[in-house]
Amino acid sequence: MSFAVRAITLDLDDTLWPFAPIGARIEQAIHDWMLRHSPRTAGMFPIPAMRALRERTFTENPHLAHDLSALRRMTLAQALHESGADPSLVEPAFEAFYAARNEVECYPDSLDALQRIAARMPVAAITNGNADLQRIGLGEHFVFQLGAREHGAAKPDAGIFLAACMRLGCMPGEVLHVGDHVEMDVAGAARAGLRACWLNRVGGRWEREDLQPDLEFVTLTELADWLEA
Repeated sequence: MSFAVRAITLDLDDTLWPFAPIGARIEQAIHDWMLRHSPRTAGMFPIPAMRALRERTFTENPHLAHDLSALRRMTLAQALHESGADPSLVEPAFEAFYAARNEVECYPDSLDALQRIAARMPVAAITNGNADLQRIGLGEHFVFQLGAREHGAAKPDAGIFLAACMRLGCMPGEVLHVGDHVEMDVAGAARAGLRACWLNRVGGRWEREDLQPDLEFVTLTELADWLEA
């Protein structure tokens, strides 16, 4: 398929890097921090218990689904409260979380392909997560990063895609959104009027009948090749 693309919007987690190792690192980092600074909390909330508390906090606060940092702070505050710890530890505990959150290891193809793509056209990040591209060291490849927290709503809400298009100075149909998630990325972008590329790194099968991605690739390298062709 051939069509004009003036700009790219790009998902981050499980698109540029796998999130599973980050999630495991976060859990261990928080537990280790609590062992040092609030042993009673660590004892009351070992990793499985802290995970369950986090999941419960997320479920009970759907109005904050777009703000993962607020939900994480609420989780830490609740753990400290239930264990009788100093509530002022919330922010330093969050910083321990955030340091681990931004330790990422990109997929082998990501950096070279990202450089090739960014050399051809503007690339903006659209993410529901709370990664910080500047802190990670990848900010130079992006014209901006638009997060769900900043925007006030998460993908697949059309508004976050349209806000990115406006900042890019492009019509939605001139922008190609690239991401791994069928609903959040492909369907969300398509409903907002953008072109959609499914980055199918796991070799899944497209099973939706109501829509199709404009493009499907296994790696970002394939996207860079397509753009250059």
